[in-house]
Amino acid sequence: MYDNFSSLKTASAIPGAAAMIETFRAIGYSLETAVADIVDNSISASAQNVWINRIWKGGDSIITIRDDGHGMSGDEIIQAMRPGAQNPLEERSATDLGRFGLGLKTASFSQCRTLTVMSKTQGQSPEFWTWSLDHVAQCDRWELVHWLPEGFEHELDDLASGTIVIWTDPDRIIPAATKAENENAKRKFSEAFDRVKKHLSMTFHRFLEAKSVAIHWGGHEIDPWNPFCPKESKVQIMPSEQIGEQVTVKGYILPHKNNFSSETAYRQAEGIFGFSAHQGFYVYRGDRLLLAGDWLGLFRKEEAYKLVRIQINLLNSVDSDWQIDIRKAKAAPPVGCRQQLESYARQACNKGSEVYRHRGRILRQRAGQEFQSLWLEKKKDNKWSFVVNREHALVRNIRELAKENPDQAIDMLLKFVEESIPAKTIYVREANDDDSQKQPYSDMDPGLLRTMIKQIHERQLDQGLTPEQSRLALKQMEPFNEYEDLIDELQ
Repeated sequence: MYDNFSSLKTASAIPGAAAMIETFRAIGYSLETAVADIVDNSISASAQNVWINRIWKGGDSIITIRDDGHGMSGDEIIQAMRPGAQNPLEERSATDLGRFGLGLKTASFSQCRTLTVMSKTQGQSPEFWTWSLDHVAQCDRWELVHWLPEGFEHELDDLASGTIVIWTDPDRIIPAATKAENENAKRKFSEAFDRVKKHLSMTFHRFLEAKSVAIHWGGHEIDPWNPFCPKESKVQIMPSEQIGEQVTVKGYILPHKNNFSSETAYRQAEGIFGFSAHQGFYVYRGDRLLLAGDWLGLFRKEEAYKLVRIQINLLNSVDSDWQIDIRKAKAAPPVGCRQQLESYARQACNKGSEVYRHRGRILRQRAGQEFQSLWLEKKKDNKWSFVVNREHALVRNIRELAKENPDQAIDMLLKFVEESIPAKTIYVREANDDDSQKQPYSDMDPGLLRTMIKQIHERQLDQGLTPEQSRLALKQMEPFNEYEDLIDELQ
């Protein structure tokens, strides 16, 4: 490729400020990921505390994220407010949670039209600067304004150093025309921030558990949500595996509901969206969770895998290889990792399927009694099937009942069979190795089939059907429709 352009004619191609800054709004942040991106900056600034507050005023509502980090001077605020202030290719500190130098701006612009940053360093007075998208739209220049929302002049007085990010005109969170008296809008606003709280609890759970930072919400600290349930004794933990020099994986198989320590613990473990949605890989960069519950294109989400959660731990030096996006919400493993990841995940899924398949039951002797299963798993010629346990006490009891009341006995038997079909186990079997399932009636005694077909045929003749009509009816009747040759033998 030609690499000497210094002698060639050039032309300026500075992007239009108004158009470009509106483009930043469409990168795809949710409210949850936007707030998390601001918290990243607080953690990178060595904050020990982060306070998140929202002030309901309808369309004029205000959201603030405040921290007690090392703060910034006025010039440093301007640098932080400059789009692309950081080259993603530059080497960074291992604890740096940023990459593109865009998070503060793009996350904020995705939610509001006015972004103000006020900050102070140790021993200095606060400084502030503001991005107003309305001002940029009017002047079409990359121009900050020296403006602070009313009432925030003393917001950092109680801190030796720190920063507050202020979102005003939050048009992407609440429509600008919304009145403060609108109770329905207020409720939706509150529900949106409830999701933010849960997201932060998950995204920063390692920091919260280590107490390296506290995130304050409405006067209380947010509790961590650890997707791997470390307090549950029945969690199966797989050995860690190294992939290259900068990636490690570690699998966790959560217990079945029956084996959780309590109903509360089980409900807590299911997370924001439920067990099925939270299965898969959890990608961490440093201690920050980037991606939660995703199979990274290696598998589809299956009910049988809903108890499987696998940590992937990355160093921030592999951001580019893993295609970490601006929002820190997407990742794609490089080709060289995919096979090893898939192999490890397959082992985890097999373990998770077993837990799911057995529904957490502990089949052990109790008080000298063996566990009686109504259905038995049968394997013949590498083909599996399920059969009713003829020795089960229930079946024996129904046999006795049939001597006195056959209709009641048959009805009872059918009812118990219907209710106890091992559907989950069958589902898992089919999902994992559908070629090994025994075909129905493949090993049934042909004599038994002939006898049943003949008996039904004779009964239908007694009811007035012609031989041809009876044979046609049998060919439309499950399971005899699979045995037309036996039906054609009938006279």
